[in-house]
Amino acid sequence: MNNSRRNFLRASGVAIALPALESSLPAASSPSESPMRMVCIGNEFGMYPESFWPKKTGLAFESTKLLEPLDEHRNRYTLFSGLDHDQKGGHFAVHTFLTGINAADAPAAEEGGISLDQRAAEHVGSSTCFPSIGVGSDNGLHGGPMMSWTRTGTRVPPIPGPRELFNRLFVDEGAGARQANLERIALRRSILDSVLPDANRLKKRADSAERHKLDEYFESVRSVEKSLELDTKWQKVPKPRVDYERPENEGLVPDLPKIYDLLALALQTDSTRVATIEVGAGFAASDLGIKSGYHSLSHHGKEPAKIRQLVEIELYQTQQLARFLKRLSEMNDISGRPLLDSTMVLFGSGMGNANSHTNKNLPIILAGGGLKHRGHVAANTKSSKTPLANLYVSMLQRFGVETDSFSRSTGTLELS
Repeated sequence: MNNSRRNFLRASGVAIALPALESSLPAASSPSESPMRMVCIGNEFGMYPESFWPKKTGLAFESTKLLEPLDEHRNRYTLFSGLDHDQKGGHFAVHTFLTGINAADAPAAEEGGISLDQRAAEHVGSSTCFPSIGVGSDNGLHGGPMMSWTRTGTRVPPIPGPRELFNRLFVDEGAGARQANLERIALRRSILDSVLPDANRLKKRADSAERHKLDEYFESVRSVEKSLELDTKWQKVPKPRVDYERPENEGLVPDLPKIYDLLALALQTDSTRVATIEVGAGFAASDLGIKSGYHSLSHHGKEPAKIRQLVEIELYQTQQLARFLKRLSEMNDISGRPLLDSTMVLFGSGMGNANSHTNKNLPIILAGGGLKHRGHVAANTKSSKTPLANLYVSMLQRFGVETDSFSRSTGTLELS
C-alpha cells in the first residue's frame, strides 16, 4: 500500500470524529428532554498556583485572585485539586490534558489515546451537524495545547478563530458549493474503494501480527466511511440562522468573548454538543497591554513584575469563563431550562506549574451539567491516588456514554 493512500487516510481521519454506530446513537430529543453537552477549555501553561488555589475545601473556600471572577457562580462549579495524569514532560505533557496518555504510548492503549471530547463526540455520532467543534491556534509552543485526538492517533486541528468558526456554523455556501462538496465526497469515497482491494489482498497473506495492524487499518477505513456518510447527510440540511454579527477580524485572543458567544449559539442551536477551546502560547498578551509573551511570562523565575503580568493574562481567562457560564445560564435549551444545566464545562490545563515544568496538581474546574457542586474538593489524600481520568469517566457517564473506564482510570469520581 503506497504512502499517498496512507496519507489520505490520516488526513481524512483528522477531519471529523469517528461517529458512533446507529444502534448506539442517543434517542432523538423531544421538547421534554435535553441532551447533555460538553465544553472543554484548556490553556498551555496552567494557572499561577499562589493566585489560584484556595487553602480551604468545601463550599466555604476563600476566593483567590484568579477565582474571584467566578464568585457569582460559586454554586455552579466544583474546583478539584490534586488531580493529574501522573505524567512528566513539561510542555510536551500538556498535550495529554484530555487523553491522559502520552502520544508515544497511544498505539498500545486500549482506546488508542482518544481524547475526552472525541470520545463524547463518538456518542453523539451523526445526531448533530458537527460531532465536535474545536477552536484554537497552531502557533503555540510545540503546536499549542493540542487537546483533541482521534482513536487513530491523529490530532483534530482546531478552527483558527471566530470568523471561520462563524462561517463553519452558520453560513450556507450556496447550491454551487454544496454540489462541489458532494463531488469532493464522491472522490474521497472513490479513493477509499481503490484502497480496499489492496488491503484485502494483504490480509490474506499476513501473519497474526500483521493482521492486527491491518485490523487497525480497517478500523481507520470504517472511520473515514462514517465521516463521508455524515458529510453527505448534513450537506442537505440548511444551517441555522442566528442573530449575531459576522466577525470580520481573525485571531483567538482579542476575540475570546466572540468565540465563547459563538459556541454558546452552536450549543443552543444543537449544531454541536461537544466543543473545545485551546489557549496557547500564541495568546496575544499585547492586546491586554502586555508586551511580554505568554510563554516567557510563565517562566517568571519568581520575579514579581512578571508574575503580575502572568496573573493578568490568567485573570482574563477566568473572567471570560465566568462570562460564558453566565451566558449559558441565561440561554434556554430545547426543554426551556437554562443551557448551563445541560452543559458540562471543563476548564483546566495539562500544566500544573509552568515555571517549574511540572504536570502535577492540574488546575481543574468543572461547571454546570445540572450537578450539585461541592466547592473546592481535594481529590487526593496521602492514602489514595485518584487519576484525573476518573473524573473523565464520570463526565462520560453523565454525558450518556456506557463505560466504566477511560485512559488510565481506576474508577470514577463523585460529581454530586
